[in-house]
Amino acid sequence: MSVGHYENFPVASVLLPAQLRHPVAVIYRFARSADDFADEGELPAAEREARLDDYRQELKRLERGFAPEKPLFSELARIVREHGLPLQLFHDLLDAFSQDVVKNRYTDYAELMDYCRRSANPVGRLLLHLFGASTPRNLEHSDAICSSLQLINFWQDVEIDWRRNRVYLPQDEMQRFGVTERVIGNRQSSAPWQALMRFQVERARALMLSGAPLGRALPGRIGLEIRTIVQGGLRILEKIDKVKGDVYHRRPVLKFHDWPLLLLRALTH
Repeated sequence: MSVGHYENFPVASVLLPAQLRHPVAVIYRFARSADDFADEGELPAAEREARLDDYRQELKRLERGFAPEKPLFSELARIVREHGLPLQLFHDLLDAFSQDVVKNRYTDYAELMDYCRRSANPVGRLLLHLFGASTPRNLEHSDAICSSLQLINFWQDVEIDWRRNRVYLPQDEMQRFGVTERVIGNRQSSAPWQALMRFQVERARALMLSGAPLGRALPGRIGLEIRTIVQGGLRILEKIDKVKGDVYHRRPVLKFHDWPLLLLRALTH
């Protein structure tokens, strides 16, 4: 995946046990397709909301025990039933995507983290339910990893989001560092911009590292999968640091040659 807020989603990789790849893929398809509805910028907001509401109605059908009308939800119903997945987490995702339709600025970090709580954290929580490892401590660590991944995606996609008239950088922090939206529009990597991005990178890194113990708490290939995801996020932050926050001209992405390094770090950290 190259764009979108699920760029760092752990898509049923070879590291996952075979029996979990299909459930993970179904969850991804739900999240990715619903996120795409919110990002259909050429459609009126009302139409995008209507598509998301169709998904809500399908979830309500599942809650009431009725047969789904969409093929995706037939698969979703099966994995929800087999693994005891909380439907509220799917509702949280839809709430976040609906928010993307109508809200394009964030006052402060707390407001942004509330968005991450619904847009990113449910994915990790669903995976822990699949793994049978949804303990309070694991959930806390998972939330930290997922929120960090969401923030990392925001910082690598500043320009992409700007073209959609979205700014995820907290407005109060932009003001504190002396960065206006004109800086983003003009793709300026000025000293204040570099300082603002350095601050965002350091905070996202600290958040990621606070959740990293999850990769050692989970066994075998599942733990290795989580550690690889963590290292992937940290690698993107390294790349943002390397270009001094100039994500306009050198958007940091994971490339083929990064993966051996990530796997080595996942095995040794």
